[in-house]
Amino acid sequence: MSTTTSSSAQAPSKALAEITARIEARSRSHRQAYLNRMRHSRDTFERREKLSCGNFAHGIAACSTEEKNTLVMANAANVGIVTAYNDMLSAHQPYEHYPELVRQAARGMGCTAQVAGGVPAMCDGVTQGQAGMDLSLLSRDIIAMTTAIALSHNMFDSVVCLGICDKIVPGLFIGSLAFGYLPTVFLPAGPMPSGIPNSEKGRIRQLYAEGQVGRDELLKAEMGSYHSAGTCTFYGTANTNQMMMEFMGLQLPGGSFVNPGTPLRRALTTLGVEQAIRNSDKGSSYRPMMDIVGVESIVNAMVGLLATGGSTNHTIHLVAMAQAAGVLIDWQDFSDLSKIIPLMARVYPNGDADVNHFHAAGGVVFMIRELLEHGLLHDKVDTMLGEGLYDHYTKEPFLENDGSIRWEPGSRETGDKDILKTVAEPFQKEGGLELLKGNLGNSIIKVSAVADKHRYVRAPARVFHSQHEAVDAYTAGKLNQDVVVVLNYQGPKACGMPELHKLTPPLSSLQSKGFAVALVTDGRMSGASGKVPAAIHVSPEALDGGPISLVRDGDIIEVDSLNGKLLLEVDEAELERRRAEIVVPDLSANEWGLGRELFAPMRAAMSKAESGASFFTQTWTGLTEQTVNIDGSAAVPGYGTEPGKKAGTQS
Repeated sequence: MSTTTSSSAQAPSKALAEITARIEARSRSHRQAYLNRMRHSRDTFERREKLSCGNFAHGIAACSTEEKNTLVMANAANVGIVTAYNDMLSAHQPYEHYPELVRQAARGMGCTAQVAGGVPAMCDGVTQGQAGMDLSLLSRDIIAMTTAIALSHNMFDSVVCLGICDKIVPGLFIGSLAFGYLPTVFLPAGPMPSGIPNSEKGRIRQLYAEGQVGRDELLKAEMGSYHSAGTCTFYGTANTNQMMMEFMGLQLPGGSFVNPGTPLRRALTTLGVEQAIRNSDKGSSYRPMMDIVGVESIVNAMVGLLATGGSTNHTIHLVAMAQAAGVLIDWQDFSDLSKIIPLMARVYPNGDADVNHFHAAGGVVFMIRELLEHGLLHDKVDTMLGEGLYDHYTKEPFLENDGSIRWEPGSRETGDKDILKTVAEPFQKEGGLELLKGNLGNSIIKVSAVADKHRYVRAPARVFHSQHEAVDAYTAGKLNQDVVVVLNYQGPKACGMPELHKLTPPLSSLQSKGFAVALVTDGRMSGASGKVPAAIHVSPEALDGGPISLVRDGDIIEVDSLNGKLLLEVDEAELERRRAEIVVPDLSANEWGLGRELFAPMRAAMSKAESGASFFTQTWTGLTEQTVNIDGSAAVPGYGTEPGKKAGTQS
């Protein structure tokens, strides 16, 4: 790819620079500790030549003679493939044939590739409203650990990650950062072609919730929407993942939303593998993941999330992902960035278009250049293609007749102003994510699809402990009023923090009948959330003694996204009385069945949503420059292993 520098790229705006500096100052000690560990790991573990002959023989036993000869020479890169393939997920089914494609690309460079290991990949669409959804968020950290297991063989010079969906990319990302001294490239598979319009699917769902159509018609609509291999086409967490990897320079530019099975998709996959080899220390330019993922690239991912109206799940995932690189971000950072980042895209559920339409209108490449030229992204960052976001990520790929890729500057004009707009004339001046604060705790609300007239709701509470209870109450006609539905005991420790999309059709129906409706929950309602205001991820959660556990039917709650408030209109004396008498509901139904009993220790150790809802938070936040020496050893007694001392444990 050519690297012609454009004079159009501007320095970051003052506000962006100030927020970034704040994050950098907060993270300095943790970031340095991470880099110390990675540099020490690189010097200690990186070379597969350090394996014993027996170790090495095991690692290449199944290779062909040609591959063995290449690996024995030790001057060619060996690419580790970490794959989330399974053929039940439409998004991941195309990965079935990727390992051979990766191996072919590596052989073309005189190198080798091996499947290092597989990671679990579950589908929120299949488990939505089902007990299996309770494992969804927890799977992210399991994926991180299984990524580490895959790479722990120390056989690899670079890594390619095959993953698309909700928890899978964040898990692969976190796990790969533990091997941040290795170059890492993410290879997407692309979205399925467009099916029936998402707005039509939503209409049928609402009619079904109201009892106006039957299951046959609902199933027909769902199968018309989710109809082939590839990622679901609405702009939920999976497609937000792809956007963020591109904004961070870990995927090829313009490649996130190229459909599966196309010649261009294949060519991009081959090029991604070739670049992973070039970036290895056996290639032409060593670019490890630890140098690409830093404060500024994390901020760029946050900007992309806000400008596109992406999934609220990333107010949890991105916090955990950043921690793994020694970068500490919080919800206030998201909220402050949202005030300066315009909403430039309308993709379902924030509009009628799907990601294929968004891509055709100019997509990620258009947005990156627009934001850079207005000083709303950091340009001087490292990427998988080299330094400079403008030089590399404002171009889009075109396929030549010989199968190679030609890079051309992306269009300066949006292809459809109903889908994609400029910074100067956005859909909204702000990014659409808000931090709500008040005596119920902190929460996130996504307002990019919420009409202005619905952004303030003050109404009596109806309290439920499961989304099924709430749906049953709606079906029985008990919610036909102005209402704030409070769904508590849905946090990470209570039940794994499942998605609550089963509530979307009934709440939308109530709103369409003219009622003032809002949702308040310590659970999740992610990228598929829409027109009903939802104060989600309430932190601290009910099981941790959060004030959301004190709400009673009939209490007045104010959900004010215009002024950033989440208030329970009950005086403090009454709340103290309730706190003394609180009885935790029976949560045993959340604790077993479909394997949930195996995850009890993990649920108990999860951090609060505001801290990333992660099994690892205590580990990452405990690692500072004061605890980790430059050689990677422990600097504080009792933490890790000090030279010459017995291993200790973290307090």
